[in-house]
Parts: sequence; C-alpha cells; structure tokens
Amino acid sequence: MCGFIQRETNAPAVLELLEEVGLGETIPLFNHEAQHSDTLNFYPAFGKAVDKRISNLIVDSKRTINATWWFDASPVGETLALGDRTTFNARNLDSPYWHKAISKRRGVVVATAVGESNPSANGKSQYLMRATSGAMLLGVVYRMFSNGCFSCAVVTRPPRPDFSQYHEKSIPCFLPHDKEVINAWLGNGNNEAVDELLSNPKIYCDLEVTKVKTFKSGEPLAASAILPASTC
Repeated sequence: MCGFIQRETNAPAVLELLEEVGLGETIPLFNHEAQHSDTLNFYPAFGKAVDKRISNLIVDSKRTINATWWFDASPVGETLALGDRTTFNARNLDSPYWHKAISKRRGVVVATAVGESNPSANGKSQYLMRATSGAMLLGVVYRMFSNGCFSCAVVTRPPRPDFSQYHEKSIPCFLPHDKEVINAWLGNGNNEAVDELLSNPKIYCDLEVTKVKTFKSGEPLAASAILPASTC
C-alpha cells in the first residue's frame, strides 16, 4: 500500500529527473508549483475528501493533471462524488475494474519520498522512504470525467522480499529513470516494457528508510537504514 507521497518542489533533483527521462517540457509546470509551496504532501481521499488531489500528475510528455487520489468516483456538477470502494491503490490489475486504466490511462508521479506502514506490536509502524538521489518516479492510473475532473490510483504490485519488512502486502510500482521506458509507460496499450515493469517490480534508487511518528512531520523514532536499489 502506498498511502503518502511527498514532493519537495524546490529540490533540484526533481527537475533534473524530469529532464533525464524526457519530460523536460513539463518543467515550467513544476516551477510554477514551487512558487506556492516548498513541500507538497499528498494523501488519499479518505472520508470522501474530493480535494485530496495529486498535483502535476504527468499524463504525457507535455501535460499534467490534478487528480483526486481515489479512483472510484463519478462526476457531479463541477466536482466528483467518491465511491465507497477503497481505490487509492490499483493492485489486482487482472480485474476488469482496472483493465482500461492500466491499458490506456497510465501516468507518472514525481516524488521525493513515499510513506509505507506495517502492522506492529503497538498497532502500526510508519516508514518514510526518501530517494537518496533526491527524486523518484511512481506509476499511476487515472480516469477522465465528462466535467473535466480526474481521479487516480497508485499502481502497486506483490511485495518483494526486501520491501516486505516495510509493507508486507505490496510495493508501489516504482519506475526506472529511463527515457525509453517512461515513454512506453505513458503510451497507449500494452508493450513489453510495461509488462516487465508490472511482472517484475523493482526499486530503482536507494531509499533512506526512517521509522517516523507521522509521515508529514518526518519525526524519526529510530535510526535510518538504506534499502538499496534492486539488482535483480
């Protein structure tokens, strides 16, 4: 489960990564974002809070959208009504529910950190994972509605052994810092690159993992550890 995303908007690594993977034309949109906030914290739309959106979700090499982080939605007037189905993560991609989105509506979120949690003796332990390189990419799916609104979900996959200590049921679909693969991910339809990403989830940059009191505060409860990038 991925239930928290952070983006430090003034981090040079964010813009450098966009340029590296062929998304440089979106940089003005991220520069504009940085004028309003140094740090953006994104949360799923629990409680049907339609304003819980992920901003600058990249849908092609030039365009971004702002999407409510809850896939199950329907248009009502100029906004969305959110459904009861818990859909901030897209996990069972073989389900007909996700078929159109994973085939035709894939997007990319740039993050500097994500939050994961695991059950513990005291309830639940929360882990903040920062990209030691300064930025990382996450695969998402999104929906477009007739009133111009959007909703989205972070794609997750079955857990890797090295990641399961921080979340036992799934791993976010991290994306490689590779121009050709990102272009394939943002394209329509299935292809070998997308199939490989979904069938063989990997960690593409070293992650500094810290057990924290809350994701937003980042207050450490223990020393940090490095979760290295995958080698296989």
